[in-house]
Amino acid sequence: MYVKLADAYADTALGQEAQDLLSPCVQCGQCTFICPTFRLLDDEWDGPRGRIYLIQKLMEGKSPETDEGLLPAYTLTTLQGRSLEANLQLHLDRCLTCRSCEAACPQGVRYGRLLDIGRELVEKKVRRPLKERLWRRTLRAVLPYRHRFTPLLRLGQTLRPLLPDNLRTRIPTPRTAGPWPDRAHRRTMLVWQGCVQPALAPDINAAAARVLDRCGIRLIPASDGCCGALSQHMSAMGEARDHMRRNIDAMWPHIEAGIEAIVLTASGCGAHFRDYGHLLRDDPAYGDKARRVSELTRDIAEIVAGEWEKGTLAPPPLSEKPRRIAFQASCSLQHSQRLNGVVEGLLRQAGYKLVPVRYGFMCCGSAGSYSILQRKISEGLRGLKLETLLSTRPQAIATANIGCLTHLAAASPVPVNHWIELLDETLSAAVPH
Repeated sequence: MYVKLADAYADTALGQEAQDLLSPCVQCGQCTFICPTFRLLDDEWDGPRGRIYLIQKLMEGKSPETDEGLLPAYTLTTLQGRSLEANLQLHLDRCLTCRSCEAACPQGVRYGRLLDIGRELVEKKVRRPLKERLWRRTLRAVLPYRHRFTPLLRLGQTLRPLLPDNLRTRIPTPRTAGPWPDRAHRRTMLVWQGCVQPALAPDINAAAARVLDRCGIRLIPASDGCCGALSQHMSAMGEARDHMRRNIDAMWPHIEAGIEAIVLTASGCGAHFRDYGHLLRDDPAYGDKARRVSELTRDIAEIVAGEWEKGTLAPPPLSEKPRRIAFQASCSLQHSQRLNGVVEGLLRQAGYKLVPVRYGFMCCGSAGSYSILQRKISEGLRGLKLETLLSTRPQAIATANIGCLTHLAAASPVPVNHWIELLDETLSAAVPH
């Protein structure tokens, strides 16, 4: 794709980066039919090809209405009555950031980063309605902070029995963590606690600690907080970088002390941690530290798979009646971190029977704050995802991300758990610890 930058972007770092990201795209459309929002809404502008085209026009300072080279697949009817920037904001807001298109692109277009740039630039040009601005700011002021989010969640859980059904289902029931082993081991790893996960599902990291304890690894919790993805996906880039810097400061003493890895049990946070080095590459104080954080970042699946391969973690005896599990591979696990098949292999080795799931690449509709800001689309995608997950009658659903877990559990007739909880349960039953 040839891009002639408008004067406003020609000499800017973001403009140059966007030009480099856009140039490999040949508008072939192979990304379109695996895009969840395109499949749901059947609108070219709500697919990656359409969004990339609109970002190109923004960078060139042109309007699609004047483009004689517009592809026949596009229609201008949905663009009429709004500016290019307003249209771009609308369709970027509807993007899940699932990066399914990026994983499938034959040209290797880095759509995720291009999406961030488009959102950042258009947010400066289009002023949102007051109600929308206040709502987005409230989410960014509450969700990333455990001391704010947890009391509100506990209040909601207390009042849950009194609420109408449509609100009750959106408030998860309380979960307990169980013991967190703290035995001394030669090997030490750091686990990132996250922002909402400690309140919503404290049992996930505790289960990870118990599994790794069996491998001779001591898992110590880092201070909690948002990884920065929430702010970044809502176009608050300065705020996102502030979160990243605070997190680096919190982890750096442990890194200097020689931890082996930074373990993430939320695949969405893990995907963002892996980008720290790139996102802070020009920061003179944090660039090198951010790169080191990205180098140390590991999803819990990578750690467990490695220990299983080395023999430090023994598979439990196989059951004669294995439990039937449908695994929902979170987008951040399969598309962003490219860990396709790793968790599935671990669950099979642990004795579970994984049922087939159609359209496994499709997003469940959670996508961080998306399920709040784009509720109708989010719930539509969840309905489609549950239909495929439940079609082979599993006894439970497993996933790898707290957002997917909470979103699916609100409507699922069968239990939804993080896969590390299932592994911990099986290992504990086989060999009491």
